[in-house]
Amino acid sequence: MTAIDPTAHLTAEQIEELGRELDAIRDEVIAGRGEEDAAYIRKVISAQRKLELVSRGVLLFSFFPPAWLIGTAGLSVAKIMDNMEIGHNILHGQWDWMRDPKIHSTTWDWDHVSPADQWKHSHNELHHTYTNVIGKDNDLGYGIMRVDEDQKWHPFHLGQPLWNFINACFFEYGIAAYDLELGKNLHKRRRKNPEFRARARAVGRKIRKQVLKDYVIHPLLSGPSFLTTLAATFTANLVRNIWTHSVIMCGHFPEGVQVFERRSIKDETRGQWYLRQMMGSANISGSRAMHFMTGNLSHQIEHHLFPDLPSNRYAEVAVKVRALFEKYELEYVTGPLPKQVFSAWRKVFRLSLPNKKPKVKTPDREQELVAA
Repeated sequence: MTAIDPTAHLTAEQIEELGRELDAIRDEVIAGRGEEDAAYIRKVISAQRKLELVSRGVLLFSFFPPAWLIGTAGLSVAKIMDNMEIGHNILHGQWDWMRDPKIHSTTWDWDHVSPADQWKHSHNELHHTYTNVIGKDNDLGYGIMRVDEDQKWHPFHLGQPLWNFINACFFEYGIAAYDLELGKNLHKRRRKNPEFRARARAVGRKIRKQVLKDYVIHPLLSGPSFLTTLAATFTANLVRNIWTHSVIMCGHFPEGVQVFERRSIKDETRGQWYLRQMMGSANISGSRAMHFMTGNLSHQIEHHLFPDLPSNRYAEVAVKVRALFEKYELEYVTGPLPKQVFSAWRKVFRLSLPNKKPKVKTPDREQELVAA
């Protein structure tokens, strides 16, 4: 964690009381879920499918520049909707309570190269359990970036702004590699592991399915617009990837967001887990349209506190959560999208350079950060 602990003023009793108050907020939303929420997600899915269908129809005439622009813009928005407000949240189990087999975390397939089951393991089980814990949460820098001043600096880190930009452009492939834990599985002995090979084959099948759909079938259906439709699809995927990467960066990397040592979560209580989610996340302020396009991950703090609550309820939950931040004298990190993006990228650049002054680290801290 940072040298100055922003939660040091809280007693153990206050932290557990905070946990009970957050549990009460969660229980209230769960008790109030109903037809209005179910109607919301069905309406969003219907709108996304219609938008994608219309956009692909317009791209049949994409050799006309106005049709290319309209079709590409529509397809970009449809892909963002599919990944953010629909796929991400359904795979979190937010809508499992509906008991609709077509809208369920065990059956949903999304417009993404990462197989749903692998993403759920790396994201739901690992990232949300070990949020911002160095060496445990692979989302923290995706294994390619220095994320804390106390981590040992290497010349390799000079390139992390470039690595991060490339990751943003091809984010869905980066996520697939991250789900496979490709970095630690590349050496020969691990590559031969049957479990890893099975997961790698599953990723390969998903990539082939996505490439065939986006870069073969739909362009071929466009006939004389083959090349322009191909370019439109690539552009839509690029826009979706950069947008998704930006939203996720804003949720975990702006200045003011805390990171944690592995030893800090030993024997962690429910209240302490809640507190770590609060201090390890950041929000994005903005309009209802902006919240929708982020999949309501603009309410990242609330999402990390309650990852299985319906996303359309995060706005109302945020009012109560922010009141608890004020009650317990904690910083609620939030800001407009441009400010949060700038803050996150400034941190990427700052941590790509060695510290101006050497930091004193304990042997345990040094070993932990090297492992990260």
